[in-house]
Order: sequence, then C-alpha cells, then structure tokens
Amino acid sequence: MRVSDRQLAAFADTHARRIPFDTTPRHLAGPGDARHVTHGLAAAGWTPTSDPLSPQIVLTNPDYRHSLQFDPQSATSAWWRLRAEATDTEPGWYAEFGELVPAEVLSGLTDALVAPPPHEQPGPWRVLSSAGWLLNAPDAAHSPDVLCHIELRHVDHHDTPSWHIETRRHDHGAPAGPRIWHAWFDGRTPSHLVAAFTAALADPAPLQRGMYDRIAHHSVVQRPSPLTSQQVVEAHTARLDTIRRQNRATRRQQPKAATAPPKADTARPTARH
Repeated sequence: MRVSDRQLAAFADTHARRIPFDTTPRHLAGPGDARHVTHGLAAAGWTPTSDPLSPQIVLTNPDYRHSLQFDPQSATSAWWRLRAEATDTEPGWYAEFGELVPAEVLSGLTDALVAPPPHEQPGPWRVLSSAGWLLNAPDAAHSPDVLCHIELRHVDHHDTPSWHIETRRHDHGAPAGPRIWHAWFDGRTPSHLVAAFTAALADPAPLQRGMYDRIAHHSVVQRPSPLTSQQVVEAHTARLDTIRRQNRATRRQQPKAATAPPKADTARPTARH
C-alpha cells in the first residue's frame, strides 16, 4: 500500500490551516497527528486489515507478523497496541501506548521497526543520559521536569524485565499524580525498538503543534516556529519517500512474503501490568 495523493493532500490541507508552534518538552506535547504513524507504516507496505467503517484501525505488515491497532474507543487507557507474532526463530512481543503519547515519538519506534536493525545502537540509558535525563536508580530515569519516568521493571514469575514509561502530573506537591500517558514494552520487545522510542522521546528538538492543538499539560512551552506549514508538510513527505525507498531495497534482499494471514485475533486481552 502507498499513501495516495488524496491522503497526502488531506494531510497538507490540515496543516496548511495551522500556524506551527515549537512545543517542548516532547512528553507533554500532546498526541499530534496520528498520520505520522499510519502514513509511515503505509509507506513501508503495511495494509489496513480492519473494517473500513469502524473507528478502529488495524494495519498489518506484508508478512503478517506485525500489526498495529489504533482504537480511540478502547475500554482501557491503551489506544495503540503493537504486536509481533512468534516465529520459529524469534519470540512474539507486545507493546502498548496511551492516548496522549506524541505521534512523532511513536513513529520513531515504528520507523525503526520497518527499517533494517542497526548494527550498533546506544542503549536507552545512554540515550537518556546524553539528553539530560536523570538516572536515579540502576534501572530507572526521569525527565528534567520529573514528569516522565522510565523504569525497567523486574516482575516475579517473568523471565525478562519489562519497560514502563509514564508521564504524570504533579498532585499537590507529590511527584506521582494522575497519569497523562503511558507506554509499556514486554520483556521480549527487541531492544533497538525500545531505544528508538526513548531516543525520540528524549530528543530536545521541539515538536510542531498548531495554536489550538491538544497538549498534555499546562507547563508545556510553545513558541512560534521558524518552520512554515509548507515545510512541515514537506518534511512529512520526505520522510515517507525515505521509508518507501528503504522498503524497496529491503524487499529485494528478502524471500517472497507469505500470501495469507493467520486468523485475526483483535479481541486478545491487554497485557496486565
């Protein structure tokens, strides 16, 4: 599947009517435009496998191993669910993300998923430390404003620890108030994907938001962006072109993909954590 001219025009029309504001920090920037995620996966050949008339979107990759579900009517706090089915050589894994996770941060993960695995990549802790986050325990860190926490959590009866990321409001001086959004990766999630997500999250570069776009917290900082609306759209299109070229190069090096998907299981319960 490719992103059609009509879909790109709709994206451009949305952003042409916005005055972009540089918005920091990223973990408080709000959800942004979900098409940063869905257009990127479509450019990599993922196709919709959900009911076109349903508010739920399910995208599946060409070999049917990976799927991403976006459910704005979710009965839980997880609006995004990313799954990988087990193979003969690799384990299955699962990750989920809350409603207010910034789309550009989630697309950092999905872009890494559709790209060839890197030969070498800094681990999440090194990425966070370089970005000025505070390592306050061997397996935990928090953002400079202390609103976003990352923890590699060891749980009884589980062989591998899982990654928990939460952004929370301060509550009457307490550091752990109501949750704004969360991300959770089970212990089998490839480490380079966790690193890609944390790198996108901790990147000090601002995200662009429109004047009336939803943000996640009143302490977010917004300033007029030096970028024009047209430049925002051009950057999106250039990224899709890069993913498309990369996907074509990868396909030429791989055997033919499977021709039939396994039976869908959209009712699988959310992992407990």
